[in-house]
Order: sequence, then C-alpha cells, then structure tokens
Amino acid sequence: MTPTFGLVLAGGSSRRMRTDKAALAYGSRPQLAQAYDLLARHVERAFVSVRSDQAGEALRARYPQVVDGPVGHGPIAGIIAAQARHPDVAWLVLACDLPFLDDATLAALLARRDPSRLATAFTSWHDGLPEPLCAIYEPASLEAILGHVASGRSCPRKFLLEHDVLLLEPATPLALDNANTPEEAAAARAGLAARGAA
Repeated sequence: MTPTFGLVLAGGSSRRMRTDKAALAYGSRPQLAQAYDLLARHVERAFVSVRSDQAGEALRARYPQVVDGPVGHGPIAGIIAAQARHPDVAWLVLACDLPFLDDATLAALLARRDPSRLATAFTSWHDGLPEPLCAIYEPASLEAILGHVASGRSCPRKFLLEHDVLLLEPATPLALDNANTPEEAAAARAGLAARGAA
C-alpha cells in the first residue's frame, strides 16, 4: 500500500478564536505539539502546514514544514502544497484544533483506508457530512483537487461530497469536535478535565 505521511494544518488566522489556536494549551503543552505528536505516531513522516509568513514563528519552526503555495487558499492550499511536495504518498491530514482527537480514531481511519478511492474520511456525528480535516487523501486525489480549485471552489468538504471517497462512521463521536471560539475552547478544557485527560 502507498506510504502515508501526515500533515497538521496550522496555517489558519484563528479569527474566531482571537488567539493562535495552534498555541492554545488544553493541558500542559500547545495544541500543535499535541496534534503533531499524535499524528507522528501513526505515519511514516509528519509535517506542519503553514503560510509563508508563519514559517519562522517560534512554535511552528520546531517542526518539519510544508509551506502553502500559490494554489488555493485555506486548508485546501495546505493539502495541495503537501501533495505537490510528495506526490507519491497518501496524506493523513489533521486540523490543529481537535483537542479530543485520540490514537484510536486515527488507528481506525488508517485500518479502514481504501486506497482505491480518492480519500477516506469520517462523517460528523453532528450532521453526517464528511470531516475533511481528519482524512486520508490518496495520491490520485491531487488532480481532482486541483480541478476543484480551478473551478473556483476551495472547500475540502465539498470536494469530498462530490468525489469517490469512502466515508466512515466516527469511532468516538467527540474525537472530531473542534474548538474555534474561546467559548468552545473553555468547554473543551472542562470536558478534558472531567475525563482526566487535561
């Protein structure tokens, strides 16, 4: 099977959070460190996706980076840049704002990966839609993703909805809950503390 590399998406501007989501700590370490170490346990090589103006920032500079290129914007730009850099591997892509994500969820995604499809992803337990930022993108998906962007679209969820992908029920529903606002971050800390995971 095609090797799998990992990409933590940390290039966002965190406008709704009003502070850098990658630097938030839900326990003793920044969320980017937590996400990178989690991902690295499951892939052959792991990288952090950044914008060019973030590459020298202290937290992000600790990790191997894939810098966004000129194609696309938002998360899909990071996916395209990673695929362009290493086109012969599959990419397990993670958002950096998933404080509940665990090893079991990534192991389940990898175990059920279908390399004959363009991607393998979970569905959201909230609305049943694909979760594009905890998903595996196969090498063959690059051409289709570039076509998606060329048609004026940059939403990776819409890409998954419109293409041949395998969608899985989430193994642990809360694992894919993200934190985009200060209120959601506070709720995540409380939830993790209640579980003894913070």
